[in-house]
Amino acid sequence: MNAEQIREYCIAKKGVTESFPFNEEVLVFKVLDKMFALISLSKPDSINLKCDPERAIELREQYDDIIPGFHMNKKHWNTVMLTGSLSKKLIFELIDHSFEQVLKSMGKKGEQFLSGK
Repeated sequence: MNAEQIREYCIAKKGVTESFPFNEEVLVFKVLDKMFALISLSKPDSINLKCDPERAIELREQYDDIIPGFHMNKKHWNTVMLTGSLSKKLIFELIDHSFEQVLKSMGKKGEQFLSGK
């Protein structure tokens, strides 16, 4: 899986924007101005994704290529390696989960966004 496939999947989601708030190499995807995914374009071998804390631990125990979020809050973020051992389906599911986690953390505003109201 490569950075362009990740970008296309993320940007196709409702309300998603992309930017480079940190530097010119880390692409950040946001929904309602909150980050849900980060990927380095200079070394696109991993993506940081938000995750429910309990699920984050389970995923780290189950998959060697899912580790605590690099340069992120390790309770709420995972770094997912894109080296080929994880299926494309799982990576897309984890992106979806991250997107939903961010919206759920916004309370009513996020719920309304998810329901389309």
